This record gives sequence, structure tokens and C-alpha cells, in this order.
Amino acid sequence: MNSQMKKGIVELCIMKLIKTKKSSTFEILNKMRTLEVNENTIYPILRRLHNEGFLKQEKGNNDVGAPRKYYDLTEKGVKELSEQISEWLDFTSSVDQILKEGYNE
Repeated sequence: MNSQMKKGIVELCIMKLIKTKKSSTFEILNKMRTLEVNENTIYPILRRLHNEGFLKQEKGNNDVGAPRKYYDLTEKGVKELSEQISEWLDFTSSVDQILKEGYNE
């Protein structure tokens, strides 16, 4: 998948992962490995989502090294995620319909 297609969905995936389980950046990166996303993409998105009030940060204890930041969705973030998922499902349904028209001809 090319980078332009990936760009729009990365934020949605990050928010969904965090809603499923409060996560550190390291955990998010591991779960998104299949999308071939690196920390240079993840950190700015997390910062922006936090600044916009969609995420809250908590420091967690870490056995080794500095405490990790864990991210969780705020109520505003849960609402935003729900809206983005709805838009994504509508969009992909429309694209699927177009791509499948006459495909077997």
C-alpha cells in the first residue's frame, strides 16, 4: 500500500488500539508493525491527538529505564473515534462498490 493511502488510516488505527487497551508508544508500534509504520509517524500523531484533547497521558512504572507514557482516550476521543469509524466504513463501502462494478466482466 502506498504512503498516501496509509496516511489517512494510521490515526484511526492508533485511536482504535488505544480504545481497546491503554497503551504505550512501544505497544502501539508493535501492534502496527504490519502497516510498516515507524515512530517518526506515531509520535507526532500522539502529540497532536493529545493536544486536541482526544488522548490523555499517564506515566506508568517500568522495571527498566524511565517511566513510560501510557495513552488512553478521553470522552472526546471516544466520540471522535466513533465518528471516524463510521466515516471510514461508509467510505470503504462506496469504494468497494465502485471497484467491484464490472470486475468479473
